[in-house]
Amino acid sequence: MNIREATTVYRPKQEGLYFPQYPQFATVDQERRHRKERLAAVCRVFARYGYEYGFAGHVTVRDPEHPHLYWTNPFAMDFGRVRVSDLLLVDHEGTVLEGSWAVNRAGFVLHAAIHEANPHLVASCHAHTTNGMAWAALGRPLDPITQTAACFYEDHALIAEEAGAVVVERDAGRTVAQAFGSNKAAIHQNHGLFSAGRESVDEAAWWFIAMERACEIQLKAEATGHPVKQISREAALHSRNHLGTPFMAWLHFQPIYDAVARSDADLFS
Repeated sequence: MNIREATTVYRPKQEGLYFPQYPQFATVDQERRHRKERLAAVCRVFARYGYEYGFAGHVTVRDPEHPHLYWTNPFAMDFGRVRVSDLLLVDHEGTVLEGSWAVNRAGFVLHAAIHEANPHLVASCHAHTTNGMAWAALGRPLDPITQTAACFYEDHALIAEEAGAVVVERDAGRTVAQAFGSNKAAIHQNHGLFSAGRESVDEAAWWFIAMERACEIQLKAEATGHPVKQISREAALHSRNHLGTPFMAWLHFQPIYDAVARSDADLFS
């Protein structure tokens, strides 16, 4: 059985039925390979969804054996061609320990700071998406107007620090990371969206996709000119506590991963 087969584990929930569950790993090498495959797949998915914008955007995941190191996509490589073998292993000083491409300086400064300030986070995503950047320009958190938006209710940050600036200095990165806090996502004013995964890079990817969609929906709803109805606080918290969990985010990403794994076999090389 190869790694991809070993890490796509389905366990029976009821007799005759199968339900996806978190993968189990026999060795740290298997878990590392799994995280790298998922990171490369996230890059391919982001390319499909039109999240790529020049060289902007980065995805990171901690190494399971050395949590002070993280894997990330190469600087200025098309998201749509990223393979497992292209990924970079980087420390919090920005030194590339494995890989032959340069690391994105802004990606290193921001993601390293987020990982360093939040040791409970496994992964993070950032990209310059149309709806995310448009909503970030308003300097507002998302309102609970859909179940999707409710997943982020009182669990996403609005960061005004370093708004609109190109963050390339370590101190600025730490400032943004501190404002990020322990939330699952953040809107960086005049910049764009960040998401985090507490359990997996799959989770971080889904929160990014969901937040981009939530931004799009609120922009469209408000563009009608009609008052937008908000979900009650009680209902929003109920949705967040049931749908806004790490496992539910991981689960949402599984069919997306399955599709790209079937169509882009070269990403595993």
